[in-house]
Amino acid sequence: MKKTIKFLGAALIAVSTLSSCGGGAKKADNSNADAKKDEGKVAIFDGKTFNGWRGYNRQDVPGRWTIDNGAIKFNGSGGGEAQSNDGGDLIYGTKLKNFELELEWKISEGGNSGIFILAQEIPGQPIYISAPEYQVLDNERHPDANMGVDGNRKAGSLYDMIPAKPQTAKPAGEWNKTKIVCYKGTVAYYLNDQCVVEYHLWTPQWKELLDNSKFSKDKWPEAYDLLLNCGGENHEGYIGFQDHGDDVWFRNITIKDLDKQ
Repeated sequence: MKKTIKFLGAALIAVSTLSSCGGGAKKADNSNADAKKDEGKVAIFDGKTFNGWRGYNRQDVPGRWTIDNGAIKFNGSGGGEAQSNDGGDLIYGTKLKNFELELEWKISEGGNSGIFILAQEIPGQPIYISAPEYQVLDNERHPDANMGVDGNRKAGSLYDMIPAKPQTAKPAGEWNKTKIVCYKGTVAYYLNDQCVVEYHLWTPQWKELLDNSKFSKDKWPEAYDLLLNCGGENHEGYIGFQDHGDDVWFRNITIKDLDKQ
């Protein structure tokens, strides 16, 4: 508990107490909290252009990514697999280290996507070979919701490692709020204003999570080595959105650089 409170204070999260990550945060009663929470927050998507964005392992934006009524949209086939015809993952083209990412997303019926942090560009490999994933999913219709362990492939989860608890995702077609805080190796996932996942990179806990996942050394050694030292030598990387073959939307995307606070 003490470590969690220390981390959140350093990251300038506008909460006063955290009963547990998964139990939800209570709003601060102090009048300065709401004023502080927006300090340093910068929009990285203007709602009109892809300025600052590009495809993973490419310099342009894949054609299946479009702007739809102020949101970034991936136009999928509904086939549930990454698109080879001008598809691919999308990244924000500036590496980040300690940050707070906020956005809203909605998924199509039966859809699957993801939000990645600290990604490295590995030629010929998918983005998730090096980056932890915040799962984006239609929990009601996609089979992934019933796979994995204890719901660790449902929306808001650290994909295939830690289930989002409580599970607060809204149905397909409705907007969800996400916040991801990454500060000196501690990462917290929020879904619709509830803290649902917390983990600690570059620790024995992180190694154990990898050892028990689809990214284990036995199952996928290249991914294991990259994820074990997530963020590379400088512990920094790209944020990204996944082409998983389904329609998905992202909007109101902001970053707070915690190194500048």
